[in-house]
Amino acid sequence: MTYPFISPPNAARFVLSNATVPAVTVEHVDVPVSEGLATVDIVVSDGMIAAIRPAGAAPADYARIDLKDGMVWPCFADIHTHLDKGHIWPRQSNPDGSFVGALDAVRADREANWSAADVKRRMEFSLRCAYVHGTSLIRTHLDSLAPQHRISFEVFAEIRDAWKDRIALQAVALFPLDAMADSTFFADLVTTVRQSGGLLGGVTRMGPELVWQLDTLFRTAAEHGLDVDLHVDETDDRGAETLKAIAEAVLRNGFEGKVTAGHCCSLARQDEDTAARTVALVAKSGIAVISLPMCNMYLQDRYPGRTPRWRGVTLFKELAAAGVATAVASDNTRDPFYAYGDLDPVEVFREAVRILHLDHPLDTAARVVTTSPAAIVGRPDKGRIAAGDPADLVLFSARRWSEFLSRPQADRVVLRRGKVIDRSLPDYRELDSVVGA
Repeated sequence: MTYPFISPPNAARFVLSNATVPAVTVEHVDVPVSEGLATVDIVVSDGMIAAIRPAGAAPADYARIDLKDGMVWPCFADIHTHLDKGHIWPRQSNPDGSFVGALDAVRADREANWSAADVKRRMEFSLRCAYVHGTSLIRTHLDSLAPQHRISFEVFAEIRDAWKDRIALQAVALFPLDAMADSTFFADLVTTVRQSGGLLGGVTRMGPELVWQLDTLFRTAAEHGLDVDLHVDETDDRGAETLKAIAEAVLRNGFEGKVTAGHCCSLARQDEDTAARTVALVAKSGIAVISLPMCNMYLQDRYPGRTPRWRGVTLFKELAAAGVATAVASDNTRDPFYAYGDLDPVEVFREAVRILHLDHPLDTAARVVTTSPAAIVGRPDKGRIAAGDPADLVLFSARRWSEFLSRPQADRVVLRRGKVIDRSLPDYRELDSVVGA
């Protein structure tokens, strides 16, 4: 059995003393920083962060717990997930681990099983996992071909309201852009998204209608005041350049909403000059890019009997260096697109550091699951540690990066409004009646 490494005081006012924090998540605190880490005292009062002070400077009359340099992070932001697909693996696995295998398996399962009750049960299970791991903000893509768009968005709206005090939720309509040719369907989808407070999304593919599709998408989004979040170039095909086309469309249409592009895998397969031109366009257009390192490594460059030759991820460092807003996220969880995962941003961060080489130095790496994703989705109040914010914090025994990245941090303690939450993960057996064992 795993036990928490500390027990914060059961008091209205207390101090987390000698806490090591990722400096990128804390503002306006003048303390020494080493390897992107700073040691502070965090003062909590009535569920809020009252102050962040240099270590040893907090009020002496407050109850306190000495973290002995253990890390404190803000709760996490996970901004590219698929809650509607989650945990269907026992019921519908991927026969060969390929992208096409995933598409076919999900389509079959959706058409056969995705009732409102089915989607709700699996979404709730996923959110319980994410909450226990310390997540407070999630954006999910929802498969939105008719009639699924109405089913899933209705379920999402209900769940968003039920979870509003635990996890802030956003939803994106996911559909192949060629479906816009059906004007009746597209109009109904836009109405559903607008009424649900969601975003327009979609999967972009090279083809003769791509310019029309993107112009129609951005004009529609502008007309209805909607932001856009797209699945982009999730392939090893060097000829897939829809990211470039999206950036050109944003500029051509003068689109002023937020645009996010997930995956962008083929960018890493293109020659240096071609990739550099696209990166520059992405920066100019203001598109944010989300890398999904675990899922992309699982699916990309998978061929029978052949060892993969590349990591499957986008040009993360080059995009960030050009000024593009970047982050990483979980993506799929126990479904045909990714057989594993638990919506744990610590796992995502740990794997992203390895896969994307976010280390050497690690000074600002923590931003990719905290401040950066929160800002990208318009919630800069999340993913940070700041006086005046709720004391939504994740406490770790690990003191330095090597300790943090070498273990799964299963003994972490999660505070929501200064109170310790129950970190018991839901048992997979709860889903047996839905997806089988």
